[in-house]
Amino acid sequence: MVDRVKRNSKRSSKHSRDDAAPTGDARRDRWRKHRVARRAEFVEAALTALHEHGPDLGMDDVAAAAGVTKPVLYRHFDDKADLFLALGQRGTEILLQRLIPAINAELAPVPRIRMALDAFFTVIEEHPNLYRLLARGSFAEKPVDADVVAEDKEIIATALTALLGDYMRMFNMDSGAAEPWAYGIVGMVQNTGEWWLERRSMSRDSLVEYLTQIIWAAIDGLARQQGIVIDPNKPLEENKVIRLARQNESDQQSQIS
Repeated sequence: MVDRVKRNSKRSSKHSRDDAAPTGDARRDRWRKHRVARRAEFVEAALTALHEHGPDLGMDDVAAAAGVTKPVLYRHFDDKADLFLALGQRGTEILLQRLIPAINAELAPVPRIRMALDAFFTVIEEHPNLYRLLARGSFAEKPVDADVVAEDKEIIATALTALLGDYMRMFNMDSGAAEPWAYGIVGMVQNTGEWWLERRSMSRDSLVEYLTQIIWAAIDGLARQQGIVIDPNKPLEENKVIRLARQNESDQQSQIS
């Protein structure tokens, strides 16, 4: 499982903090593991309720999907905002589990870009209501003081900055452009994803191919300006890799090697 990198959410769950680390007491640790597992079950139930009811679902819908009463649900979540953040964490896990292996595939540049884009659009196609809920920033008509979509964008753009920077230095190019390139690419893909979820005017495969062409054309054009020609269908000699390494539950960072 891909480890999460550090999030900048201003809220944190009391339940999450209490369940974070072993206590050394076997009985207490067994109860802690039970609570962690039970909370995860409720998050999966919330995903099921989201699929059925859409982003306007309420806590009653989540409780019904989990087969429990709302008081039982509130034993594991501080409030609606806490469940929202738990859904955001699960959404990030789902996204990174698909995206990071795709980005790290030892393929030629264009197939690698295509695979990464397909991973992203597959996730939002499979979980459109989760994306809509997180982008809206509210749950059960309650605003939430967290922008999970923006945080995920920051995670991916930061990792992509390091990846592009390594390649640019490898080709003796000015790596100062890596950050604006990374944020530009991520912003374009995110905005296109939001448009596509609402319009669905083309297939996922067509959308992925169009974006692959745009991104590669930009990279190829900028490289050629520096006298560098990259074969789009031949793997590069040195394949840079994104790794997400766990530091601790509240402090993780992406690393490039």
